Amino acid sequence: MSFRSTAAAAIIALTAFPAIAAPTSTDPAKVPAGDYVLDKSHASLTVRVPHMGFSNYTMRFDRLEGGFAYNPADWTTAKATITVDPASINTGAASFDKEIAGPKFFDAARYPTISFVSTAVSGQDGKGQVTGDLTFHGVTKPVTLDVVFNGVGPGMLGAGTRLGFSGTTRIKRSDFGVTAVDNLVGDDVDLQFEVEFTKK
Repeated sequence: MSFRSTAAAAIIALTAFPAIAAPTSTDPAKVPAGDYVLDKSHASLTVRVPHMGFSNYTMRFDRLEGGFAYNPADWTTAKATITVDPASINTGAASFDKEIAGPKFFDAARYPTISFVSTAVSGQDGKGQVTGDLTFHGVTKPVTLDVVFNGVGPGMLGAGTRLGFSGTTRIKRSDFGVTAVDNLVGDDVDLQFEVEFTKK
């Protein structure tokens, strides 16, 4: 094969790949029924807290797991569970990570899991709310997530089924017993997540 034909084949492959990987529908009714598992390499949860009124300090968790069960005939019955390792907090500074994960804040040794278990789903046109029980720092409270369905389609190289969601919510850390340095750090905590799931 000549250099020209090799280059042409590479260009075709590169330009075809995004089309193969892109969502084919944003209609929740087009999602196949079944069980889905979180793609941990394409999942993120970021946290923003007010710092002395000067900025919204941003961190992220690096280790998430989860999945959900889905029936397009009645999508309101979808059940989702997400777990987060509080020791995986990433501030960009290892020493500060240990402080946040330590007894003063998350106390990850005593409470090694943050979990969200859905209890209700509502919405239309791919946008809605997912309500569930958030367990954090040993306290369980109801929380409602604002969620956008980004679409469903074939996975990498056209294999399997992949879908994704974006969402946000706000909690008060004092509701979960995390009140350290409340004279420096605000009580409101904004959470933003980006997640992809693959069908089992």
